[in-house]
Amino acid sequence: SQQVRGMATLKMISIRLKSVKNIQKITQSMKMVSAAKYTKAERELKLARPYGIGAQEFYKKAEVKDEEGEKGQLIIAVSSDRGLCGAVHSSIGRIVKTDIAANPNTKVVIVGDKVRNILQRLYAKNIAMVVTEVGRKPAVFGDAALVAQSIINSGIEFSKGKILFNAFRTVVSFRTTEMPLYSQNAVANASKLPVYDSLDSDVIQSYTESSLASLLFYSMKENATSEQSSRMTAMDNASKNAGEMIDKLTMTFNRTRQAVITRELIEIISGAAALETKN
Repeated sequence: SQQVRGMATLKMISIRLKSVKNIQKITQSMKMVSAAKYTKAERELKLARPYGIGAQEFYKKAEVKDEEGEKGQLIIAVSSDRGLCGAVHSSIGRIVKTDIAANPNTKVVIVGDKVRNILQRLYAKNIAMVVTEVGRKPAVFGDAALVAQSIINSGIEFSKGKILFNAFRTVVSFRTTEMPLYSQNAVANASKLPVYDSLDSDVIQSYTESSLASLLFYSMKENATSEQSSRMTAMDNASKNAGEMIDKLTMTFNRTRQAVITRELIEIISGAAALETKN
């Protein structure tokens, strides 16, 4: 009975050891893929930053402020459809939950499926729109323009708005950041807007649409770079943890096998000794 239990334990340890080794191969492969994607994303981010910085500077120079009234708040949460990247999505979801709790009259436009999964159970009524199929391929300006056009066509009215995304800092860190978002009426009522010539309603509308696309494109690029760097770090840590687990399981397997062999030798020696004593 003891021998059968020992062999069963060895088999279980062997199966688990093989499983952990396979997981380590997967995490190492994902780390290499993320490293290649991160290099490309960081290079594209440098080209995309002027889009977001330029749009924000115009708002600052014109001293655009939130529109007065009780139209509610609009939050555009930028994430992706893919996981296994640390707290990239949960950090955005946590901030959105806090904002909705503070202001129930909040509409959320979600770019990516992960934040939708976080908010779906408790705040489904606050979700105005969800954009999926994000993160599989690097975002281009055309993708941001389509999202911006969908938001404008939806007719969501708001007096205060912001874009939530993860700003890339270093390979091992990012910062969940928010950018102010203004409606067309807020831009039209800016105090220093008359400084610019030839700004009629059509020009302001065109600029509002263009700036929304630019801000979305910039935030999607920042978030994609943060996601790839975070996934690369997470997979590296997972590979190291799998390596430590493999070492522990290997030691446990060897000790268990040695115990089984020792017990079998003791039984053989004891049996031989008993036969000699009987004879």
